[in-house]
Amino acid sequence: MSSSVQVNDAVLITPSEPTPHHILQLSALDSQLFVRFTFEYLLVYKPRHVLDRAAATENVKSALGRALVPYYPLAGRVRNRADGMGLEVVCRGQGALFIDAVSDSTVSEFDGAPRRRAQWRKFLSLHVADVLMGAPPLVVQLTWLLDGGATLGVGFNHCLCDGIGSGEFLNSFAELAIGKRGLNELSPKPTWGRHLLNPTAFGSNRGNSLSHPEFKSVPDLCGFTSRLVRERLSPTSVTFDENKLKELKKRTRFPCTSFEVLSAHVWRSWARALNLPSTQIIKLVFSVNIRKRMESSLPNGYYGNAFVLGCVQTCVRDLSVKGLGYAVELVRRAKDRVGEEYVKEVVELVSSSPASVDSTGVLIMTQWSRLGLESVDFGMGMPVQVGPVCCDKYCILLPVCTAASAMKVNLAVPSSAVDLYLYFLGNICA
Repeated sequence: MSSSVQVNDAVLITPSEPTPHHILQLSALDSQLFVRFTFEYLLVYKPRHVLDRAAATENVKSALGRALVPYYPLAGRVRNRADGMGLEVVCRGQGALFIDAVSDSTVSEFDGAPRRRAQWRKFLSLHVADVLMGAPPLVVQLTWLLDGGATLGVGFNHCLCDGIGSGEFLNSFAELAIGKRGLNELSPKPTWGRHLLNPTAFGSNRGNSLSHPEFKSVPDLCGFTSRLVRERLSPTSVTFDENKLKELKKRTRFPCTSFEVLSAHVWRSWARALNLPSTQIIKLVFSVNIRKRMESSLPNGYYGNAFVLGCVQTCVRDLSVKGLGYAVELVRRAKDRVGEEYVKEVVELVSSSPASVDSTGVLIMTQWSRLGLESVDFGMGMPVQVGPVCCDKYCILLPVCTAASAMKVNLAVPSSAVDLYLYFLGNICA
């Protein structure tokens, strides 16, 4: 039987103290076309029967108002700048949306992958499709479940923060809810500083431009893009524990990180399962945190978009025949390219042209396993599941709340390829 969600209340939460009323400029990286969307988390908490639901709900609402004091741009509204040179946020204390809901679902229903991509959509009832049309940039929904558990759905306007920034916000928000810290004790303290990632911060005459294949299209030899639109996508969720990750690393025969080997393995499994032409060029695109990759590191607590895209590309034949080690080495090289000059080139590129990621032959991957989402405790204990609200064609590497060294792979795959994808993903020796 399909579960239902009933919304009891939806209210704008404004900062609990006066905050500056002004307009803040977003950075060149914040203004990129491909971050103009809402990313959404779903955290699941097991039952705690001694918990007073009404009191817990009020604690979360109150803490949200307090968190919006140091993070007051999250209570603003994002819009285009009048000069057309990027985005800005109008800060007038307009507020974030808080939704209080109940459901006849239970915690066990969130194990594994959903049956349908949008099955859990109702646990974040407001989805902001156009982030530049005046909607709240932050939406929080607390849903109490039939068995006494709860879910917390959270949507962030990606123009205002990246994954690391959102993880820091959620942990600070939770600590305020349980009284672990006061407003003056948040760690790290949120920092704006968006001017640090604009072209004017880097000067000029930076030498030869670097190649950025993430923004270049490749020939579509097989109707790749239309297939992802036309064919039903089936959600999948596969866990790699510490032993499986170690086994994958052994197959590379050289040291590598868990992200490098798992992203390479997923990419190969996905490409092989789709049965693409051997000459089709395919790409793996992933975010690379730049906070510590520049000569002048960004300040601690910087919660804006502080990443650039790493990109590797090859043909289907080489990815399949040359094995896992070949794919891992491609990923490693793409990561190693990201330094001061690379970041400068990207900032200049996205500032001067509407650069975006072409979808042909592309698997986009993001890592949520290092954001601290599994430690977000609002007085309901640590979450037992962490994931996206909707499973999509973008691959997400998730934390496993019961095993610090494990990672879960969340990806929606064309239904005609899902069985083969799961075979390749599970068969480490293939």
